[in-house]
This record gives sequence, structure tokens and C-alpha cells, in this order.
Amino acid sequence: MTPWTACLSTIIGLSLLGLPIGHAMIGASVLYLFLSGQDMGTAAEQFLNGMYSNYVILAVPLFILAAELMNLGSMSERLLLFCNALVGRFRGGLAHVNVLQGVIFAGMSGSALADAAGPGRLMMALMTRDGRYTPAFAAALTAAAAVIGPIIPPSIPMVVYALVSDASIGYLFLGGFIPGLLVAAGLMAIIATTARRRNFPVEPPIPLARFPSIVKDAFPSLMMPVVLLGGIYSGLTTPTEAAAVAAAYALAVSTLLYRSLTFGTLYHAVAACARTAISIGMLIAGALVFNYVVTIENIPEALSVLMRGWQLTPVQFLVIVNLILLVLGCLLEGTTILLVIVPVFIPTAKALGVDLVHFGVVVVVNIMLGLVTPPYGLLLFVMTNMAKITMREMVREVLPFLWAMIVALAVITFVPETVLFLPRLFGYQG
Repeated sequence: MTPWTACLSTIIGLSLLGLPIGHAMIGASVLYLFLSGQDMGTAAEQFLNGMYSNYVILAVPLFILAAELMNLGSMSERLLLFCNALVGRFRGGLAHVNVLQGVIFAGMSGSALADAAGPGRLMMALMTRDGRYTPAFAAALTAAAAVIGPIIPPSIPMVVYALVSDASIGYLFLGGFIPGLLVAAGLMAIIATTARRRNFPVEPPIPLARFPSIVKDAFPSLMMPVVLLGGIYSGLTTPTEAAAVAAAYALAVSTLLYRSLTFGTLYHAVAACARTAISIGMLIAGALVFNYVVTIENIPEALSVLMRGWQLTPVQFLVIVNLILLVLGCLLEGTTILLVIVPVFIPTAKALGVDLVHFGVVVVVNIMLGLVTPPYGLLLFVMTNMAKITMREMVREVLPFLWAMIVALAVITFVPETVLFLPRLFGYQG
């Protein structure tokens, strides 16, 4: 058995035994370094370099803090009441609200993991209250809805892609709007079908007379995406700085306007942020160390040679990239894929005439789907831990949503105008 084979076998074995995937990747990578005769301290070096030199990763705990402040400061409750007023009257209303909040909160967080850990966790608690929905269904839907966050701007993965491809960040952000809505529509279609079959509850309809007051009450919370996107599009802030703005805005609104945040709840928000950030950090750390092993094995170079040897049309190239990224997305952290694997594909994409904005959105959607792809999608592990359910229950419930998102991905892949319509409307000439 080669060191690489031993590494993969160890990850699979430890994961099947119940060890968190982040720990499994770290342990397997250390084993690889030992078997290949390298310094095992390299694992710690890769972890430290990756976590402390990657400025974008700092946005994750900041967005988590913003989400915690929104939850404890009643901002999320007002937003969810607004979403409930829009779609709660349908059968399976809370499930539809979960997807709609994923669309709205997409303008506040660039991380799917942060969305799931913050507003997604609150939505899951509301769905499972009084046994209206099973924990497995609520967790699976929350994981699927969190995927929408990094597709609709602001999006950390799109910023990273822009760095490695020289594509315009602004046009990438514009290109993500319609694909994000397509994914949301697919999830709602599955909910509508499942709601009839399982006889999901119908929430009490909110009178139309109350709607203006609900909008007024939620307006400060609804303004957060405007503040974030305004800062990013104007060039005043980077996405990471926008995360800090989000946390500060959530603190100010919850404290000064809603007056629902005390020193005690602020402490709990910071403590909850720390616990969640540490949990997510271990997953990212494992991916960073494992990525070093992938690089040592020259897997990106092997892929590049393989792609150059094939005579591919643009459509065939995109299909192959989709398949590769769907597999890698459930094994590696998204930033790692963007920084190591995607640059291998970019020269081939340019040579085949594939638009880099279209390609970038396809890549990001693929990576996000990888987060909910069994058996090692990171969101599956995060939500399984939150809901206290088994992985088998989680996978059974998430598969219909995953198929719907794959259909949306196919539309995005084969119909480039779904991505390029808005950028071209604003002057994109690619």
C-alpha cells in the first residue's frame, strides 16, 4: 500500500468509526507524512500558514458573530416573521421560509457554513418545535438552503476565484444572482412535492393588514444586505471587512434600535461564535493539511496533463469539470479547491473559449453542492452534529434536495445566459 492509498483509506476508516472528518484528514495526512519519510511537523506548518495567512478565512468567524448577534438580538426573528408573511401560508410553510431566509441571508454572509451555523440553526429549531418537522428533514433542508449563501453575493468563493482567474469580481457577483434563485426554486419545488406527500403543517396565515407593520419592523434587518453590498460594490470594503461591518451593524441595530441585546446575551453570542468557529476551523484545518498531501502527490498536474490530452468541446469540458468538482467538493474545503485545483482548469477553459465569469459561477455552484454531497460533505457533518441525528438519516433526507440542485447546476452549465444575462446588462463584454 502506497502512502497515498494509506492516507485515503485512513480518512475513510476513521470517518466510518465516527471521528470528525477534520480530525480524520489531519490524522491521515500525518500518517502520509510519516510513511513517505517527511517531517510530520509539516502538518502543523501547513495548518498555521493556511489559517493565519489566508485573510479571507477571517470573514467566517465575523459572519458567524453577526449571525449570532442577529439571533440573540431578535433581528433574525423579525426577518423570519417577514419571510413567514410572504410564504408561510402555503403547506410546508416553515420549510419554504427556510429557503427564503437562505436567499435573504445570502446578502449578509459569504460562507455556507456560517449561514448554517447562524440563521440556519435558528430556522431548524423553529421547524422542529412541537414536532412539526423531523430533525433529519429540518437539518437536511437547512444544509441545502445554506448552499445558496455563497452563490448570491457577497460571496467569498467568488472573490477567491477572481484572484486566481483575473475575472471581474463585480461581474461574478452579478452572475450569481439568477443561479442562486434557480437553486432556491429547485428546493421549493421539492418542498412543495414533499409537503403534499407527508402532509406537512400549514402555518396560520398572517392578515394582510399586518404586513406593513411587519415590513417596517424588519426594515433595519433587511437593510443589512444593502449596507454590505453597497460597501463592496463601491470599493469601500473587502468581503472580510464587510463581515466586520455586518457584525458591527447587527450589534448597533440590536442594541440601539431594538434594545434586545444585553451584556449577558452579548457574552453568549461571542461564546457561541467561538465554539462554532472552532468547530468549523477544525474542518478547514483538516482540509488545508490534506491539501498539502494532494499537492505533494502532483494530482493537480496529473489532471492538467490528462485534460490537455483529450480533444474536448466546451460542453464536454464543463461536464467533466462538474463531475470532478462534485467529487472533490465533498472531500476538500472550497477555498482549497479554488486555490489548487481550479487554476489547473483555467488555461483549458480559456483555450476552449469558455467565458471565465460563466465558468467561475459554475465552479462555485459545484463547490457549494459538494458541501452537501455524501459521504463527506462538510455541511452534512455540521448539521448532523447540530441536529443530533445519524448520518444515514441526514443522507436520506438531503438526497432529493441534492438532485434538485444538480438539475439547477445543469441548467446553469448548459445555458450560459442564466449567468451572463445580468453582467451583460451592466456592460460585460466577455
